[in-house]
Amino acid sequence: MKTGTIGAILGWLLIFLAVAMLTPLGFSIYYNDGNWHVFLISALIGFVLGGFLAWACVPEEDIGHREGFAIVGLAWIAAAGLGALPYYLSGLVPHYIDAYFEAMSGFTTTGSTILEKVEVLGPGLLFWRALTHWLGGMGIIVLSIAIMPILGIGGMQLFQAEMPGPTKDRLAPRIQDTARILWGVYVMFTVVETVLLMLAGMDFFQAICHSFATLATGGFSTITASVGGFRSPLIEFIIIVFMILAGMNFSLHYRLLVKGDFRTVFKNEELRVYLGIGFGATLLITAVNIFSNHYMSWLKSLQDSAFQVWSILTTTGFGTADFDQWGPLARVTLVILMFFGGMAGSTGGGIKHVRLIIFWKFTRVQLRHLIHPKSVEAIKLDGHKVPTEVVQGILGFLSLYFAVFVVATMLVTGHGVDLVTGSTAVVATLNNIGPGLAGVGATQNFAHIPDMAKFVLIVCMVAGRLELYTLAVLLVPQYWKGTRKPLWRWQKRAEGSVRDA
Repeated sequence: MKTGTIGAILGWLLIFLAVAMLTPLGFSIYYNDGNWHVFLISALIGFVLGGFLAWACVPEEDIGHREGFAIVGLAWIAAAGLGALPYYLSGLVPHYIDAYFEAMSGFTTTGSTILEKVEVLGPGLLFWRALTHWLGGMGIIVLSIAIMPILGIGGMQLFQAEMPGPTKDRLAPRIQDTARILWGVYVMFTVVETVLLMLAGMDFFQAICHSFATLATGGFSTITASVGGFRSPLIEFIIIVFMILAGMNFSLHYRLLVKGDFRTVFKNEELRVYLGIGFGATLLITAVNIFSNHYMSWLKSLQDSAFQVWSILTTTGFGTADFDQWGPLARVTLVILMFFGGMAGSTGGGIKHVRLIIFWKFTRVQLRHLIHPKSVEAIKLDGHKVPTEVVQGILGFLSLYFAVFVVATMLVTGHGVDLVTGSTAVVATLNNIGPGLAGVGATQNFAHIPDMAKFVLIVCMVAGRLELYTLAVLLVPQYWKGTRKPLWRWQKRAEGSVRDA
């Protein structure tokens, strides 16, 4: 394994995050919230650490799959480590484990929080929370290879390790061009939503923070009451629309908006299932809430049910109602939706609809094969045969997913957390959703969770964001065999001096 390359790229990542911290520094100074110095100190630490790694580690010519997994996995750990400093140094989050939890929740677009009142952070830190969402939404690694091809090394391995979903849809011959296309769509949606939210009544600060959280499917709001605190059906409608868009495969947006390829988009099988489940669940929960007398008005029931369904299905986690007070059927439906997540290639978490579609088709084929043992039937998606290795990969992913869910739930509840709180906390973090039920419900937070259980949930956030395999492979001892020490800059110079002599 080429540790020099890994170290150099991680160094540039820290430098990039240090630069990104200058934006909330500006907001902190503008609003005079007294926290400007924490961003300055954190940025300086990022510049020093990142600058040292970028300068000292000599990168090699190419990145293999092993380096790609290591860079992506370590990048999220390092990003949260640096991103936690503003919270910790401000004194508003006195325990570093809590600051790290908040930062990791931001970068992984989970949206779970340890804060009882988010307003106490002030504008600078609130903007930093939203910005961590936005950077993590399409992936820090994809962003870095899109705008920082500094090292002159290949990036497809990073793209494959980072992008969510079982298939990676390359839109351009060069990976940097693909990343720029995806980020171009991402930025465009962010700008449009920000403008619309401002027209609906938000100020610029609130609008951009909520746009960052929406497009990243993160869910961090600038107020404790979340989107419901604005009491505006228009704002809720705008955010619902952009949550739906964020939960879609971004390559479909490119084909629709840039290529005008309506045929491919509307024939997409995963898109039809995604929209069908979302609208179907909305109607179901709307009716359940009416018949259980939780709402007296069909319109209000539809408004809150639609928002919460799309917020949960897309793994955004915004709130307009305390769904933990709804009837059992409504709550169970929402928990089931937590597992679905968005489409592959979206910023959403969860299992992804395409995996569930292929699993369902695989199950049907197996049942028909029991009836007709000699039959041979291929599994198809959008009219194309799904390769056997993809099906096997999905079956392996689902097996690993539920094993992680069971083990993580046992570990969290083993620290004294009740079953409903513990299990839904794991569901919420593993699927990058944010709220769960009971003690971590829509109006609650994760502050009361024991530190060791928080550590388990942090691992769940990273595992869910990186689709399990990327993180799991780092735990396999064989993966680290053949690892070489990095070649330091001064060693290279010393070797060059010896050769010259």
